[in-house]
Amino acid sequence: MRRAFAHEAVVAMDPGEDIRAPGAAVTVALCGHWEHRPPCPLAPHHTDARRSGARVRLRVLFAGEPDAEAGVRARIEQALSGPGLTGPDGVTTRWRLLSARPSAVRAGEAGHAERLVRG
Repeated sequence: MRRAFAHEAVVAMDPGEDIRAPGAAVTVALCGHWEHRPPCPLAPHHTDARRSGARVRLRVLFAGEPDAEAGVRARIEQALSGPGLTGPDGVTTRWRLLSARPSAVRAGEAGHAERLVRG
């Protein structure tokens, strides 16, 4: 039975870079492309990005079978470990992964997490 999980990461990005790009890279890693029809084939997910100067904090909520959790987390970290992502406009957004770790789903995320579990 699917469960909800959370993963946090911090990337370094120049202030002018698009903070949506790391989340798009996560979607590519989990779904094959940032534009796809629902549902997400591997793990329904949502990425929140918040900038603080040259650092962007990412929080990925995802749903999956418990035995797939480690693989999903590995894909998230692999996507964020890359040097960046070239968007549909041909512009490449660059970042550098500073940290990444599993996290617990927060009480305030419970409703969103449940929607992801239901798919």
